Amino acid sequence: MDLFNYARRKSLEVRVGAAPLGGEHPIRIQSMTNRSTMDTAACVRQAVRIIEAGGDYVRLTAQGTREAENLKQINAGIRAAGYDTPLIADVHFNPHVAEVAAHYAEAVRINPGNYVDPGRTFKRLDYTDEEYAREIEKIRTRLLFFIRLCKENRTAVRIGVNHGSLSDRILSRYGDTPAGMVESCMEFLRIFVEAHFEEVVVSIKASNTVIMVRTVRLLVKRMEEEGMHFPLHLGVTEAGSGEDGRIKSAVGIGALLADGLGDTIRVSLSEAPEAEIPVALKLRDYMVGREGHPYIPAKEADAFDYLNPSRRKTIPVQDIGGDRQPVVISERIAGDRREFHASFRPDYIYYGRQLPADRDETVSAIVDADGWPPDRPQVYPAFTPDHLIALHYCTADLKFLFLSYMALGEEVLAALRRHREVVIIAQSDHPNRVGEFRALVHELMNEGLTNPVVFFQHYREQEAEDLQIKAAADMGVLMIDGLCDGLFLFNQGVVPRSAVDEIAFGILQGGRLRISKTEYISCPGCGRTLYNLEETVAKIRAATSHLRGLKIGIMGCVVNGPGEMADADYGYVGAGRGKVSLYRKKVCVEKNIPQEEAVEKLLRLIRKDTSL
Repeated sequence: MDLFNYARRKSLEVRVGAAPLGGEHPIRIQSMTNRSTMDTAACVRQAVRIIEAGGDYVRLTAQGTREAENLKQINAGIRAAGYDTPLIADVHFNPHVAEVAAHYAEAVRINPGNYVDPGRTFKRLDYTDEEYAREIEKIRTRLLFFIRLCKENRTAVRIGVNHGSLSDRILSRYGDTPAGMVESCMEFLRIFVEAHFEEVVVSIKASNTVIMVRTVRLLVKRMEEEGMHFPLHLGVTEAGSGEDGRIKSAVGIGALLADGLGDTIRVSLSEAPEAEIPVALKLRDYMVGREGHPYIPAKEADAFDYLNPSRRKTIPVQDIGGDRQPVVISERIAGDRREFHASFRPDYIYYGRQLPADRDETVSAIVDADGWPPDRPQVYPAFTPDHLIALHYCTADLKFLFLSYMALGEEVLAALRRHREVVIIAQSDHPNRVGEFRALVHELMNEGLTNPVVFFQHYREQEAEDLQIKAAADMGVLMIDGLCDGLFLFNQGVVPRSAVDEIAFGILQGGRLRISKTEYISCPGCGRTLYNLEETVAKIRAATSHLRGLKIGIMGCVVNGPGEMADADYGYVGAGRGKVSLYRKKVCVEKNIPQEEAVEKLLRLIRKDTSL
């Protein structure tokens, strides 16, 4: 794979009803209904809304045989409405349900973590190699019958591994690691290959974007080593809602799309299912729009490890670089220069050519070098490659250098070797700015230069959602590769600058680099969810959003609940009809609380611990 030049990964074509994927087909978009699968009319109405929004597939939960059998009626209802969109049955815990669903859906999703293995309990299990092999044989025996049914019915299969529902068997042998997640998938894939069944899509998801991206990268490598080229479904589980959900999804999915990985995607939001589709379409179209871009000549740094990236070693310059958290630079070139969000004040403000008299002096300032006042505290000059002589004579202990990859010549390299106090503000107007930014930093690494790098991301967006999606997608791979010492998000549009600042902080949080607000790990809901998820998320957010750095999991059911929110501080998990269980970390502290009491009891628990 070329880190610097975009091209889609070559994958097998998989037949999924009237909308095959992989091969030369476009990246497919999907969502999932959140009504009871026994409510045929409601599911058909919701499926139609998903389809009319642009969805290529509709997924429905099939938690039991009755729900699996009712897919026949739902499928017929969608066909009667004039649509041939494929249905995907989502199955957990019960292989027999998957076998029934294979008759009525165009594809069936099975989860290796609970298909034959029991549900995750976090118990340590010890297996000899022989015992472990016998467990795999149990899976093979059950899978072969399912595979035969899928062949007979021309039903595709998605092998969907979730970080939150790895089996105790996998956890005991591999730990809660990317290697364990990949092996959970590969165990099943090998059986499908042995059975000569290739109508398979694979996915590995997590709510943690870093884990999700690294695990998919490892999965692709492992499949290549074993001669497999199955298409990939991408998604960030439990991404949440609103701005946070869009940013988090774009960070994770965008980081993989940037490398040409992915044949179908779902943006999982705690909102109406049809609201996911426009977000996914914008993300897909933005990322594939760089196809056929001008070639970027660059060399991958020997020190870079694509599968296990670590933060690039840089020298700290004041509060930038080294082991410091990435900084946020904003601009206030014109307009109200004191327009700030109370919770998202940037670390530096760039004012352009001249320091204004009405600036907020509590925030460090950056001005162009030819207008820099050397006698003003916490005001720093910004140079370009055309002004290197002035840079040599400047006495500031922190200097910024706007720099593009194509301007990184010998004179610039020599200046950077001499001036370790220079922080690079990387610029690009290339159609594949991610590739050119990568090329710049890899060249610095090849030259042994350790100057920090802040990425200048420039847009002209009129809608906040468009800025959230594009900027998060562009930054995803740069953050996960460990290349980011800061973000300068600049938008020439009508989005308020305080909102642009909040997006910048949200992107760094989405990449797990800087925590500035409460994180909500909330699932999108499905037919298994037995309470009003959107309403519950809104109530909890309203009461806790001012808390900084807290993680709260809000999960519809136990399929991924306790596992996916294992690193959350608190959890709210649907436990049955009208019942909710509360968690502190991994420990369930109250079981089967009546739904109408659960939100207040969760808030009471948080108040007790945090003085909320």
